[in-house]
Amino acid sequence: MSDTVHSDILVQPPGMISRLAASLSVAMRKLAHEPLGLAGFIILALLCVIAIFAPLIAPYNPVSQNLGNTLQPPSWTHIAGTDEFGRDILSRLIYGTRITIQTVLSVSLIVGPLGLIIGVVAGYFGGRTDAVLMRATDIVLSFPSLILALAFAAALGAGLNTAIIAISLTGWPPIARLARAEALVVRNTDYVAAARLYGASPLRILLRYIAPMCIPSVIVRLTLNMAGIILTAASLGFLGLGAQPPAPEWGAMISSGRKFMLDNWWVAVMPGLAILVTSLAFNIAGDALRDILDPRHARS
Repeated sequence: MSDTVHSDILVQPPGMISRLAASLSVAMRKLAHEPLGLAGFIILALLCVIAIFAPLIAPYNPVSQNLGNTLQPPSWTHIAGTDEFGRDILSRLIYGTRITIQTVLSVSLIVGPLGLIIGVVAGYFGGRTDAVLMRATDIVLSFPSLILALAFAAALGAGLNTAIIAISLTGWPPIARLARAEALVVRNTDYVAAARLYGASPLRILLRYIAPMCIPSVIVRLTLNMAGIILTAASLGFLGLGAQPPAPEWGAMISSGRKFMLDNWWVAVMPGLAILVTSLAFNIAGDALRDILDPRHARS
């Protein structure tokens, strides 16, 4: 029993727990000196708060129609104006934050583990396994992600859940390629060699020694991909393949407001600004997270 415990400790990555705690502390200090990155994280935190407390924040019911109050310009009564059905646009934007955050988190929770598993398996085993998995990855990457997502969404049917599935089916290959590259490096380290020497199974090596070392890079890539997820989801909504009316999805709001663009600009511009700000916040936060976790990419 003592030999087992000793061998298990011997093949652990050196000081993993202590290094993780130290890295977290260093990351927080670095973030405090990154005003732009900190602003991105603050905006994302505010968006999460808005999504959670939307019923308390929104001044009006987002789907309640008032045909006597249609296409009102921004004012103190309706800060972002009203749409063609008299619905308060600000309230719809607030509730639309829920749909956007739900989409981003759902897609990330699917493509992150899926890409990580495919990548580390391909990188660790190599040979025919690597060839098969990477050729499948290349096939998906050979199609424009938006076009492929449109094809999947059209085949599965319109709706928020099918849009999430469609985006996920096209979003895993970059994660898989990144995880494979990391696994190719980690599999040659001393502690993985020691694990093999002590008889650890390939599954144990993958789950305990290789996959955890790939997770930081995957998290950074996911954060950087979130802006693309938002734009793809908005595109599907714009084309009627995302969340269905009267759900306040930002892409669908732009689609319904484009015919009023010349005379009632706020109907389409307000959800467009929401998409812009949210995508920009994710990009800024992703850049800051990359600089913090990987000093090789730090800005000079």
